[in-house]
Amino acid sequence: IKAPDHTFKEASYLQQLIDDQVPVRVRLSDNQEVDGVVEFYDTHFLRLTRAGAPNLFLFKQDLKYLYELA
Repeated sequence: IKAPDHTFKEASYLQQLIDDQVPVRVRLSDNQEVDGVVEFYDTHFLRLTRAGAPNLFLFKQDLKYLYELA
C-alpha cells in the first residue's frame, strides 16, 4: 500500500496557526531563524508578520521547519 501524495494536513495546520495567531519560529535552509506569526500562505510561500521588524515572504523551498513558540 502506497501512502497518499497529499494529506492536506499542511494547509489545515497553517490555517490553524493563522486563525489562532500562534507565534512561530522558522528555521531556514541556511540555519537562520526568524520569529513571527503566519499571516498568509499558498503553495509556494508563507508571509510572516514580525513585531518591530519588516514582514517577510518566505519561500517554502527555503524552509527546514517551523515550530510554535506559545
